[in-house]
Amino acid sequence: MSKMVTIYGGSGFVGRYIARRMANEGWRVRVAVRRPNEAMFVKTYGVVGQVEPVLCNIRDDASVALVMKGADAVVNCVGVLNELSKNTFDAVQSEGAERVARLAAAEGIERMVHVSAIGADAESKSEYAQTKAAGEAAVLEHMPGAMILRPSVIFGTEDQFFNRFAGMTRLSPFLPLVGAETKFQPVFVDDVAKAAVKGLLGEAEGGVYELGGPDVASFRELMKVMLDVIHRRRVILGMPMFAARIMAGVLDIVKFVSFQLFPNNILTRDQVRNLSRDNVVAEGAKGFADLGIEPATIESVLPDYLWKFRPSGQYDAIKDSAKNLRA
Repeated sequence: MSKMVTIYGGSGFVGRYIARRMANEGWRVRVAVRRPNEAMFVKTYGVVGQVEPVLCNIRDDASVALVMKGADAVVNCVGVLNELSKNTFDAVQSEGAERVARLAAAEGIERMVHVSAIGADAESKSEYAQTKAAGEAAVLEHMPGAMILRPSVIFGTEDQFFNRFAGMTRLSPFLPLVGAETKFQPVFVDDVAKAAVKGLLGEAEGGVYELGGPDVASFRELMKVMLDVIHRRRVILGMPMFAARIMAGVLDIVKFVSFQLFPNNILTRDQVRNLSRDNVVAEGAKGFADLGIEPATIESVLPDYLWKFRPSGQYDAIKDSAKNLRA
């Protein structure tokens, strides 16, 4: 019988790419999510019955344990950028990660991959970064041989980074940025999936890997690349940090007094803290080179999915293809 992997958050941005690659490797894939009815698309990643979405709440021991029964490996991709209701940073990124690792160890599962983030730091002022670090520590406590992946900002067809800002260009001649000079090292989502698969297949040793693409650039520079790809000209406005803190504070207060009816998906104080620090691979850290993976550049991928934000949409893409053929 083929081996099976349980992927917590397997229908999310990163998880779906890992699920697809593991299915291609011939594994049975159990995609653990809160709303299985919204994750039916993962069934198409394999043959009938190979990839199945299942109900799971990462905040509950019994729920997490049930969906890893019979698994040979587990992946935890669950994380939040903004706290909402019971899905707090601590509950999801610290306690949730600990729960998956603890129960995997009790089940006798040998391989685990945990998706964290560059910037995970117990001493950080950001609660997001603190709980990411706490989650990593808990995973390694229970599963010392686990692979920890720390990607920089992730891009790809379904991303909430380039897509979000490209969408904003349709509405305004200005592009406001918090932390305009903060440096990032964008990494292609499928390259992160490749790294995870190597850990699951036993083709790479455990430990912490920081994943960044070949391009290191400031937030402002990345937006210029994006604007060039979508053939639009916009004024990039760098927002001073003190102004960003005030704006985020007001939005967080509105979220609180509205009893979270306003979820504040715009800007939080914690996000401002994160945007004040560079998000790049640390010197000497293990990364793609240690895994034998050559990461994709942003220029080679962005046109494949951002063309829809061009003034003429797909017709601009067709023109580009014609130019390349003539060249």
